[in-house]
Amino acid sequence: MQRPCNAKIVATLGPSSADRATIEALVRAGADVFRLNFSHGTHADHQQRLDLIRSIEADIGRPIGVLLDLQGPKLRVGTFAGGPVKLVEGAAFRLDLDRDMPGDATRAPLPHPEIFAALKPGAELLLDDGRLRLKVEKCGKDFAETTVVNGGMLSDRKGVNVPGVVLPLSAMTTKDRADLDFGLTLGIDWIALSFVQRAADIVEAQAIIQGRAGIVAKLEKPAAIECLDEILAATDAVMVARGDLGVEMPAEQVPAIQKRIVRACRKLGKPVIVATQMLESMVGAPVPTRAEASDVATAIYDGADAVMLSAESASGKFPVEAVAMMDRIIAQTEADPHYRDAIDASHTQPSANTPDAIGWAARSVAGLLDVAAMVAYTSSGSSALRMARERPRAPIIGMTPRRETARRLALVWGVNPFLCNDVTGVDDMTARAVATARQLNFAQPGQTIVIAAGVPFGTPGSTNLLRIAQID
Repeated sequence: MQRPCNAKIVATLGPSSADRATIEALVRAGADVFRLNFSHGTHADHQQRLDLIRSIEADIGRPIGVLLDLQGPKLRVGTFAGGPVKLVEGAAFRLDLDRDMPGDATRAPLPHPEIFAALKPGAELLLDDGRLRLKVEKCGKDFAETTVVNGGMLSDRKGVNVPGVVLPLSAMTTKDRADLDFGLTLGIDWIALSFVQRAADIVEAQAIIQGRAGIVAKLEKPAAIECLDEILAATDAVMVARGDLGVEMPAEQVPAIQKRIVRACRKLGKPVIVATQMLESMVGAPVPTRAEASDVATAIYDGADAVMLSAESASGKFPVEAVAMMDRIIAQTEADPHYRDAIDASHTQPSANTPDAIGWAARSVAGLLDVAAMVAYTSSGSSALRMARERPRAPIIGMTPRRETARRLALVWGVNPFLCNDVTGVDDMTARAVATARQLNFAQPGQTIVIAAGVPFGTPGSTNLLRIAQID
């Protein structure tokens, strides 16, 4: 079962999609990668869902990627003695470390000394996803005296955002480290790192993961945008997490930032996921708004590798319909003649190195010869990534002897991952590529394919071979 679309779909699993029948229906509707959100659910819940995914994968014969999304250092206020309180615009409001004293309309516990350590007078604090805004007037190592700029109701354990401030926090909490260790023992394909602020956050995670999974940097902090190039150089993939990003930055800036991130990732050949509220109305309705459909299409026109569903597939009433709708939007967008124009117009020149040169040459050959398919024989996935960077017109087959690589490639634009045996030489590789292209119905006798690989085989990042073959 192969997917005809280039852009991929990431679907979050949750209470609405926890049984085998629903997960299989999501795959058949178009899901390529499943997200396990470790902000919710137990380890047993996630293991059960992963076991179902692997069983379905074996039945349908197509590699399926799994993304573990770590909760990250979510900052929250404490509790209130008498229930929700109303913060009045212009009133004074105190935050401090005294978690044993419940809050009231004049103060609240904020059990995060890292926040106070980074605050300065004039800084802003956003509460409850930005619904409430406070301005810091005076602060110390254990308190902040603020003025309410935008008031409203505040209740227990609502989130806190500190825009424009780099917090002295690791991107991983104690909980995240335990979740990460658990996920790695299960063979998770991708790890999404929440609230990345700097490249050092990626390096810290890499030291633990040690290549056992790919890292997806979730960009949802202004600090991350300020050091975007460094983060992109360090990470394996990126998620444009528009939820918290839209809280900490003016909403009108988010679309431009999204486009900037997608362009930067495409230039480097790093997979990029556009996420958050893409079909939000389908949490409760069987169809999206026209604005939501346009939002998904915009990400596809920009050349994003994947678009993601969150609550729509995890807790909504119509999880399968949401995936099917996203699949139809992708298919319709990619069928538009202007789509190809947009993709080609936003293509950038590759870097001056051998793997990028081979990817660029493969795209050129594919265009000149009108090849039926492009094949990347790859151990690490690098050759397939170089092909995908070029956004060619021909479909890409990512042949690999490594199951974990095939699953990771399920996230990558245009790549149809295919698990194969090791090859003994270039002629054997060519024969297998020809047979695979025919088996998957990408090529017919008399047609041409172009093949890229790295020699010697099995050496990660060594893409250095380009071959043209005829289908017998």
